[in-house]
Amino acid sequence: MAATRDFAQTKDGLKLRYEIRGSGDPLALIMGFSGSGRGWGEPFLSGIEKRFKTVVIDNRGTGESDKPDAPWMMSDMANDIAAVLDHAKIARAHIYGISMGGMIAQEFALRHPKRTATLTLGCTTAGGTHSVPPPPESLKILTAPREGVSPEEVIRRGWPLGHTPKYIAEHRDVLEAAIPRLLKYPTPPFAFQRQLEATYTLKTFDRLPQIKAPTLVVTGAEDVLIPAKNSEIIAAQIPGAKLHLIPGVGHAFMDAREEFLKVFLPFVKSHPMAA
Repeated sequence: MAATRDFAQTKDGLKLRYEIRGSGDPLALIMGFSGSGRGWGEPFLSGIEKRFKTVVIDNRGTGESDKPDAPWMMSDMANDIAAVLDHAKIARAHIYGISMGGMIAQEFALRHPKRTATLTLGCTTAGGTHSVPPPPESLKILTAPREGVSPEEVIRRGWPLGHTPKYIAEHRDVLEAAIPRLLKYPTPPFAFQRQLEATYTLKTFDRLPQIKAPTLVVTGAEDVLIPAKNSEIIAAQIPGAKLHLIPGVGHAFMDAREEFLKVFLPFVKSHPMAA
């Protein structure tokens, strides 16, 4: 099935670009901080579309979606996902979000429980006082000024936040090759800042026990951006949630894509939409 591309409109009038690939049970993919749907990478998308009707979304501020220079909250971004599903005429879907996308996914599952078939939360946090912050050296990289720095160098500067030193040393060619794809529709500095401010509005810890959807929580054991302890906290708060830590990888745990899929695919397939 050929991919289809379209734009949904939010209640506050923003256009959100999304793409539908493949067929099967619907699966909404929610990318993390400052990344567009292209951040998933073709190897993952081409594999996953063989199993699911995959909805790949450019969050507000990224990709080909609108980039408003105004404050917004995680709840707004969760409602954005609902707007995309509405436009795509998808009543219910499996929801998978990583990093900030996992924050959005939590809010979506809480605000739209009947639309959440399963919930997969990758390398994310519940925010607030119950979260474990990144170490100071990671925060320094994350919040470093972007003005006057080339987009290519901004990406390279962020590699240590996502990948282990071993992975960077052994896969620098792969990381370099991804830069043009990531920069086809770059996230401007003001949108980067607006997304960062939105993450500070997330506080789901006390509400997580309300989530009834089957939930998988997964992260890299060596995450230096959102420490793995955060995933343990989330999994303990959601009734029946499964926790899986992938050893030897950091925040970008999809570096170990095959190990992730060995956990993710059986989890989602054990909760078919027809049921």
